[in-house]
Amino acid sequence: MTCLRSHAWGSGAARLCYAFYINVYPNTRIFDVPERLRIALLIDRFGRRFGGAEAYGVNVFEVLAQRHDVTVIAHDFEHTLPVKQIQVSSSRRWPSWIRVWLFARAAARLTRDNYDVVHSHMNGGAGQIHVIHVVPIRHRRIFAKTWWQKIAVYLQPSNVMYLLLEAAAMRPKPGSCVVAVSPWLKDRIHEAYGTPLAVQTIAPGASFVAPDPLVRARVRNELSCVPIEVVCLLVARNPMRKGLAAVLRALERLPEHFRLIVVGAQPQIKDYVSVNHPGLVSRISLVAPTPDVSSYYQAADVYVHPTLLDSFGLAPFEAMAHGLPVLLSGPQYCGFGRYVTHRHDAWVLTDPEDASEIAQGLGQLMTDSVLRAKILTNSLKLVESLSWEQAAQKFEALYAESIEARR
Repeated sequence: MTCLRSHAWGSGAARLCYAFYINVYPNTRIFDVPERLRIALLIDRFGRRFGGAEAYGVNVFEVLAQRHDVTVIAHDFEHTLPVKQIQVSSSRRWPSWIRVWLFARAAARLTRDNYDVVHSHMNGGAGQIHVIHVVPIRHRRIFAKTWWQKIAVYLQPSNVMYLLLEAAAMRPKPGSCVVAVSPWLKDRIHEAYGTPLAVQTIAPGASFVAPDPLVRARVRNELSCVPIEVVCLLVARNPMRKGLAAVLRALERLPEHFRLIVVGAQPQIKDYVSVNHPGLVSRISLVAPTPDVSSYYQAADVYVHPTLLDSFGLAPFEAMAHGLPVLLSGPQYCGFGRYVTHRHDAWVLTDPEDASEIAQGLGQLMTDSVLRAKILTNSLKLVESLSWEQAAQKFEALYAESIEARR
């Protein structure tokens, strides 16, 4: 996609407009929209420390807020961006499905007027641009299920509410668009809702982060890492879902100078390690969720991500941007797996539950200097090909198309 600028003249005065030339369709279309848009963002929590999906929203709008007027409507905030905030509060005594419904109602009311476009990362009918980060509920609860299983799903009010809100987000309407964060997720959406549903793909971006020896030394010292130790890193709010169990089994097969840092670990992970892998306790550092993940990338030597289900996988991509070699699951498990090639820009696992395969990959990445250099060089080329600026421009193109369709 190419972004162009043009001038439109009216009432004797010039106004600067964006003209978006979209070359991903058979028929070229150019749209003029006001240069500075009023954008509402609907998101549950706005802050990088809340997770990969939340970081995606913050990173995109860090770019968009530089040239548009942005209002963020959310439950929780932790950021420093120059945006207007509207907090939607609901009692924690309500179950999550009730709170999601209340948020959808509030969002519809708050965005009825005063915005050129509403960009949503939440289920519900409010908004024109609906960004999907996870496998649709319809796919998980309904797709490829027996009739009895489907009936059981509809007997639970929470399931019915989630399905209705998701269907409202997926429902085609003038100026609306569904966005998946990876081709893998786009396939799951089509399996759940049918191929006629128009779905665009806008992958996350990343920016190269130069090595900082002082930060590296400080963090490794804080974690009592000695220079000869190889530090493997896993960043996740739910490490078990990202393959921690397999990583621990792999660590038992590796020399003792290999150790693991888990950033985002909840307190129960410490108990899991103590009970199931007592011999590894001294080789593992558990770090609570923090917005300062970058310093831990700086401290690490290799990133490990043997997930069994990940729509994209922002953390391994960010690890590449920090100059780390990455070991991750293949494309059938991880959306980011479609962007990489085994032994070219990453070490790609065929079976993310195979501890011996993980151990072999980590061992080769740290002992084969030629392979490591090749992977690092090519992974930085991948980082250069995907940026948050490019993602923001693609969203601006969708905004332009949405505004034109609603005129």
